Amino acid sequence: MRNSRSQDNNRNNRNNNQKKQLFTKKFKSCPFSGKHSPKIDYKNVKLLERYISEKGKIIPSRISFVSSSKQRLLSKAIKKARTLALISHVGKSR
Repeated sequence: MRNSRSQDNNRNNRNNNQKKQLFTKKFKSCPFSGKHSPKIDYKNVKLLERYISEKGKIIPSRISFVSSSKQRLLSKAIKKARTLALISHVGKSR
């Protein structure tokens, strides 16, 4: 009887471990931290437009997976491009 109980407990533990492995969070790396990654610059409008929503808001780092230090540089570059009228404040026109 003891063997069957210990075997049942081992099976339950294995099943729980497998369930935990199924729902592990996959972390994405920052697109700006790497050897051949693009540099954040206010003149690079195509790059900046990727991180602006349709309504003209800056996409948060939890969605775009940009690190916090690079997110600050990105938001400053977007704001600078807006003041120089390289990017519209409102968003993409229809």
